[in-house]
Amino acid sequence: MLAKLSEHLQKELPFVVYRAPEASTVKIVFQHTNELQTVEDFSESGFVFAPFDTTEKVILIPFDEVRVGELETVITETAATETPNPSAEAYEQHLELVKKGIETIQNSDIQKIVLSRKEEINSTVDPFLLFERLRENYPTAFVYLWYHPKVGMWAGATPETLLKANGNTMSTMSLAGTRKFEENLEFTWNKKEIEEQQIVTDYIVNRLKDSVTNVSVSEAKTHQAGSLLHLCAMISGRMPFSTNIGDIITTLHPTPAICGFPTEAAKSFIIQEEKYDRAFYTGYLGELNLKEETSRNRNRKNQENSAYRTVRSRSELYVNLRCMQLTDTKRILYIGGGITKDSDPESEWQETLAKSQIMKRVL
Repeated sequence: MLAKLSEHLQKELPFVVYRAPEASTVKIVFQHTNELQTVEDFSESGFVFAPFDTTEKVILIPFDEVRVGELETVITETAATETPNPSAEAYEQHLELVKKGIETIQNSDIQKIVLSRKEEINSTVDPFLLFERLRENYPTAFVYLWYHPKVGMWAGATPETLLKANGNTMSTMSLAGTRKFEENLEFTWNKKEIEEQQIVTDYIVNRLKDSVTNVSVSEAKTHQAGSLLHLCAMISGRMPFSTNIGDIITTLHPTPAICGFPTEAAKSFIIQEEKYDRAFYTGYLGELNLKEETSRNRNRKNQENSAYRTVRSRSELYVNLRCMQLTDTKRILYIGGGITKDSDPESEWQETLAKSQIMKRVL
């Protein structure tokens, strides 16, 4: 499969190779043309790649050809990439951005704003080698390498589910708060982190109540993603037959975990003050409307068991966190964190440094 992937890249044809959390095999979706296809009403079937900005189109790589299996080992002679610390200017800019965010929250109805920065690193490490390293380092994450000749190449290892839908059941994740994992060290989440996670949970539940029934929320627990810990609760429910999966997606995206709350006010601050284009960072990606055929035995009164088949649609979408954009000579990292009225600018900077190590480790 690696040879076919390399050939597809040389021909400049779109593809995505990915591994679901804790899966033992990888999937590859090959598109047979270089056409840029987009989602119109979420009835389409394929691998979607969506930007942060909801006014922009969601890109679709259709399931022209899907392969499942193992990639051969990538053997590439490559020197380790130097990943210097961010400049003093980048440090000052981010601190000023966070200070402005805190001040805005304290003087408005905004409760949370997620603020981010990007970091460019000179690197030509082979993309397939990067994907292999991501798989090895982050077994519990959704790991991917995505390419379209008219858009570019992205890779990542995200810990956050946006939506899982199977038939008429759905689930999502309320994830917030970040701590660095330290072996044999017990800790408790502080007030700021607990409050931040509860904001995300309350928002999601409130947003879903008009389109999902039987909503339930699990207890918030610590979730490990590589070298980082997060506070996470699972939210599940049932989708009425009148509900389109696109309704759920547009209801959830962007979540407070990657934008803030209230959404529109936080988003306006981000677009005005971050002063760079997030592109696909904090967007979402994954399988949309993958058709699966199931076979069951059905009991009929006074008759023998009769086998029957049903076709069920399944979708698994993830928030595009812990990601990088790949160019010929650079790897562009995107890193952010949630800001509330109790945030400390220096601590928020340190959090971005910890998060950046996830991508730097594979360089």
